Amino acid sequence: MKKFSIKHWMIVAATAMSTLSCSKALEELPQDELDASQMYRNVYDADAAIIGIYGKFMGMAERYVLLNELRADLLEYTDNANEDLRQLSTHNVSADNPYASPRPFYELIVNCNDVLRNFNIMRAENKMKEAEYQQRYSDVGAMRSFLYLQLGIHFGAVPYVTDPLVNISAIQDPNKFPRLPFNVLLDSLINFTEALPFKNQYPTGTTLNITVDGYPTQKFFINKKVILGDLHLWKGNYVQAATWYREVMETGTQGAINGSYFAFYKLGWDSNGDKDHYISYSRAGDASTLVTNSQWRIMFEQPMNSDGFNWEWVWAMPFDSKFKPENPFIKLFSPIGGSYLVKPSREAMDKWNNEQQRPAQGTPGIPYDARGLLTWREIGGKPVVMKYLYNYLNYTNNNPFAALTKNGKWFLFRQTHLHMRFAEAANRAGKHRLAWGFFNSGIAGAYPAPSSTVTDYQNTLWEAPPFNFDARNSGSSGVPYYRADWYRNIGVRARANLVSLEVPASDSLVAIENGLIHETALENAYEGTRWPDLVRVALRRNDPAYLADKIYDKLQKEGNPAAAAVRTKLMNPENWYLPFKW
Repeated sequence: MKKFSIKHWMIVAATAMSTLSCSKALEELPQDELDASQMYRNVYDADAAIIGIYGKFMGMAERYVLLNELRADLLEYTDNANEDLRQLSTHNVSADNPYASPRPFYELIVNCNDVLRNFNIMRAENKMKEAEYQQRYSDVGAMRSFLYLQLGIHFGAVPYVTDPLVNISAIQDPNKFPRLPFNVLLDSLINFTEALPFKNQYPTGTTLNITVDGYPTQKFFINKKVILGDLHLWKGNYVQAATWYREVMETGTQGAINGSYFAFYKLGWDSNGDKDHYISYSRAGDASTLVTNSQWRIMFEQPMNSDGFNWEWVWAMPFDSKFKPENPFIKLFSPIGGSYLVKPSREAMDKWNNEQQRPAQGTPGIPYDARGLLTWREIGGKPVVMKYLYNYLNYTNNNPFAALTKNGKWFLFRQTHLHMRFAEAANRAGKHRLAWGFFNSGIAGAYPAPSSTVTDYQNTLWEAPPFNFDARNSGSSGVPYYRADWYRNIGVRARANLVSLEVPASDSLVAIENGLIHETALENAYEGTRWPDLVRVALRRNDPAYLADKIYDKLQKEGNPAAAAVRTKLMNPENWYLPFKW
């Protein structure tokens, strides 16, 4: 019988049992080779298999960020970087570059296949209840689809393997495992993921939705509706994509009518700055009074059990210095206690510096995007990406919080990704004004009311789902009185205190798409989505220059003499993909 390696990750399913202490529950157990008959006995064994999958996935964090950011235009290598990282940035990747190997993806995919097969056996043998089976099977299945989407983005045509394998190297044989073109792969992924029996997150009270030592585990697991939205967005099924994103955006629209109801995943304002994550100043218009100990920056430092973190982040995983695996981002980004291998590109800095903030109290407005100051900073004269270091370095003095403490988080998906991708889908579905509102000044800003009578304004209720929103707010004296579900929605650029993007009426679709991809760079830089964003739009438009020009701009500003040659190379879409070898 096939054996399966399980390396326990930050928690084990048995933490649901009160007899175990948190410290014991979070211990990393030694790697064991377990016969399937020994480990697939009950739901707790099933949970352990899932945690093994996510534990191995955490080992891919460094690869994920480098492939999705260093290959794009916002991240560049430092003088400390080795040849492998330099190849990623200049798109001159050799077949033996370890970062470019598809093997780690397939090792985890084959593990997923093994777990899925054994879950089917457990179900047939009544070792799990039907609901337990559906939740766990769907989770692992969605993770596999996510991994395949990453493979398609970076390697183009890849084998689609859904069975457990004894010899993973056999995947390299095209006679045994033919490679599916990316667009065909998307069809297979959509069909499989749509058929998963359970689309929600693990319900409260189940063994995989608990809190251990301040870590709420629900955020650890992939959001199945988000991956469905992403698959449809890549495929060009824009209404379906928007429908899945909208379901996640409405997560808070239930229960008590409170701040969470109006703001959770809605990019809504709240009276508590640690929840709504504005760019703000203690004195309006005075750049020296930028609020840094709360608001926008704090979302990267907040504990995972805080309301602010919960409202912002859809998918994130913690690295705790007390447990394996080790936080890889300190090595990548930090000049203090790390290797400082990558840094923000000059092109990225220019993007933030070329923005304009909103005028305030007679001031002309601050001439840059303050998110840049909070995304990177100079330490010892070196530009440093800070998003991944706020749980390691003290913002006030750049010193580590404690010796040998290398805590951090892997940021995978948050509400701004959600809103920008919904806007991308809405724009392509012909809802240009609505799309503009989501990344500028919100729904109400896109459909402003001329007076306190808001019945016919601040909403899109005439649209069919998923584009029907109600953001009406009549004010305290308005008639009739409105506080609609989306009345607090403010838009991504408004939250960042930036002026709205002006769009020419003659080509609003392309202008809005350019604007929202640019805004995603400003807001979500280094969070692992920049290269996919560039590839997706370039493929959609059949316009290689859209991608090639941005890589050229980065390399040219870094003084790289190969900039023009790299641009020429990237004008052929076949050269966007890594060599499929290991």
